[in-house]
Amino acid sequence: MNHIDQLKYQIALSLIPGVGPSLARQLLTVFGSIEPIFTSRKQALMKVPGIGEITAQKIVESDVLERAAEEVEFIQENRIQYASIWDEHYPARLKRCVDAPLLLFWKGNISFNASKVVAIVGTRNATNYGRDFCDSLVLEMAQRGGYTVISGLAYGIDIAAHKASLKHGVPTIGVLGHGLDQVYPRLHKSVADKMLEYGGLVSDFISETKIDRQNFLQRNRIIAGLADATIIVESAEKGGALVTADIADSYNRDVFAVPGRHADLFSRGCNLLIKSNKASMIETLDDLEYAMAWQQEVDKPTRIQKQLFVELTDQEQQVVDAMERQPLYIDQLCQRLGMPVGKVSSVLLALEFKGIVSSLPGKMYKLT
Repeated sequence: MNHIDQLKYQIALSLIPGVGPSLARQLLTVFGSIEPIFTSRKQALMKVPGIGEITAQKIVESDVLERAAEEVEFIQENRIQYASIWDEHYPARLKRCVDAPLLLFWKGNISFNASKVVAIVGTRNATNYGRDFCDSLVLEMAQRGGYTVISGLAYGIDIAAHKASLKHGVPTIGVLGHGLDQVYPRLHKSVADKMLEYGGLVSDFISETKIDRQNFLQRNRIIAGLADATIIVESAEKGGALVTADIADSYNRDVFAVPGRHADLFSRGCNLLIKSNKASMIETLDDLEYAMAWQQEVDKPTRIQKQLFVELTDQEQQVVDAMERQPLYIDQLCQRLGMPVGKVSSVLLALEFKGIVSSLPGKMYKLT
């Protein structure tokens, strides 16, 4: 099967009601490839763990291949880039999320695996306090380099974060709650166009998707999943930004909140996150870099064994060499070393006892 036919079946699978990322993986594990899923009988489908009679019937009766073929044409005509969760170039941070979408579509010049990716979100009713904070924080990011800013292109804090990024030359990614055939709100079309030159637009929705509130809540998982950390700048006690914070926390990603005056409506949500220990307080970029262990370090010898005069096993030295000078997720280490998670975990634990590495939130490790 060529890659275009593969894409058609992947899109079709994503369009079947009730078949999310988890069930799709189960189906592929059982059937070995994607085409047999659409040609199998109901009884065979029901043998797949998690597939009940209703879902099996939907797959058998589904008429989504024609719509999927139309979407493939749209993707080709508009030079839209895409990746399925089984592709190597699927964003690594998002792939680690249990509910990562089957397919991701994007336009622009995007580096999903940049070294420091930060989501900045908040209320649609941003105040000058919130907008000024976005501008000053992104300016600091530009001065230190290596940052990419993610947000949702919505009114308020989202668009303030995107505009500040464009102003100061920081790559910025907008995650949409609809397909790449439109921009909502329309007022932000000019900003979105500029973002294509230095960042881009991302969505897991196909074209002609209706503008629906639920879709924007759903896209929040993409914002949180693509980022190392999520910053809530302003929020009332309820709102989409707090949903994003909860999602980021469920992914074991760090969450930060900007404090405000207790009487300010759109600081109450942030203050609540901080008081309940669901977010760390952030006032400057130093707070973020300290918590994420992103501070610039002086040059140090790469062979930590010689520096500390600690006797390491061959495997321990392999792990130390693989970590270099930046924090890494455990699965990144596993990929670099070609070792299973269990083995790398035991080696990291031994290195922690020897005082050579330290653990960070989100299953990340750094050299001490």
